[in-house]
Amino acid sequence: MEIHVVHYLVVSTVMLFCGIYGFFTRKNLLAILISVELMLNATNINFAVFNRYLFPDQLEGHFFSMFGIAVAAAETAVAIAIIINVYRSMKQILTDDITDLKG
Repeated sequence: MEIHVVHYLVVSTVMLFCGIYGFFTRKNLLAILISVELMLNATNINFAVFNRYLFPDQLEGHFFSMFGIAVAAAETAVAIAIIINVYRSMKQILTDDITDLKG
């Protein structure tokens, strides 16, 4: 039994919209970071799926996915460093309190 491209796209779309919803509704910086990771992983699924169905003998989609994973890892490292610095100065990681750091 073969899984059709539509099933992969449904999973990817659900992941993308869960990430968008989490990004706009959460106030915790770690939850926002997880939402961004969900969105990036949804795009990686799309790269791999479209590569598999459009160009099955080539690996461009997989290389794009690997590059996306590397970018996500770098983005996570920078975001965690920022979150740790915010926590050290504010003692919490809510987005409402970050506006206090401006002045």
